[in-house]
Amino acid sequence: MIIIVKFIKYKMKKSAINFIMITIITTLTTFMCFAGKNSTLIVDGEPMELVTYQETFQSTLSSAEINDTMPVNVTVFVDNKELNINSSEKTIDLMLKAEKISLSTTDRVSPSIGAMLFPGMNIIITRVKISTIKQTAPIAFKTITKKDVNTLNSKIKVLQNGILGQKSVTVNVTYENGKEVSRKVTSEKVIKSAKDKIIVQGTLPRITFSRGGSLTSSKDIITVKATAYSADEMNNTYTASGLKTVRNPNGYSTIAVDPRIIPMGTKLYVEDYGYAIAADKGSAIKGNFIDVFFNTNKEALNWGVKYIKVQILD
Repeated sequence: MIIIVKFIKYKMKKSAINFIMITIITTLTTFMCFAGKNSTLIVDGEPMELVTYQETFQSTLSSAEINDTMPVNVTVFVDNKELNINSSEKTIDLMLKAEKISLSTTDRVSPSIGAMLFPGMNIIITRVKISTIKQTAPIAFKTITKKDVNTLNSKIKVLQNGILGQKSVTVNVTYENGKEVSRKVTSEKVIKSAKDKIIVQGTLPRITFSRGGSLTSSKDIITVKATAYSADEMNNTYTASGLKTVRNPNGYSTIAVDPRIIPMGTKLYVEDYGYAIAADKGSAIKGNFIDVFFNTNKEALNWGVKYIKVQILD
């Protein structure tokens, strides 16, 4: 406070002027003594005597440049530890910096790092680490099935074996507090392509004859006398139609017929023999008479002579 006193030039004695000055000084001193307030503050454990002329406690602290934030107790869970911290900072971020608790860009803090501190607050820091690894993995092959109308449906033949391929896989592995929590594939590159497996599946049904004929249909069923011949008895392995003689228990075999009864090229189902195609003929084969083919003479002799049913398929 600055008080300006202006004396008017009157004719006064020097003693009177001195009296007036003493009165003013005494009055000001008395005012200052009664206006001032004596306070004792404890700052960081140290007492501080303070005389203030401010009206409020807040303005007193501000005039003395004293931080008005009171310390609070918080608990920080980090790195498998429980830390009890007494902090005068306002936010979690400032408290962590003051306590020299560092964070990586991937670490997670709960509550959020900008949250205000309050007494009894629990702060959880989850250390998050992402590692990139490369590994190889197999590529499965496809199985392609082809249909074969000349093979029994109970038969499957492998034409080509499948071969696994190989690929390089880049994976991001996420760890939380040292434990793996997830894996994410970020890229794949084929090193070796897989090779498909190819199989042949027959479609021919096996036909069973009964007294009434075929279980599926009695249409075009005839009874014939059946003898047998073998490759051992032949001068060549080709039939009269030009087809190569063949015995295929799981598909079509070649047999000899009378073309007047069964035209050449006709597909048949022969009881106890299987599927056959009329591909050969002979001077002794007349009427309802067929001669089935076997690879060996022993098989032909075992067949002997039979009266059997034949179903004409087409």
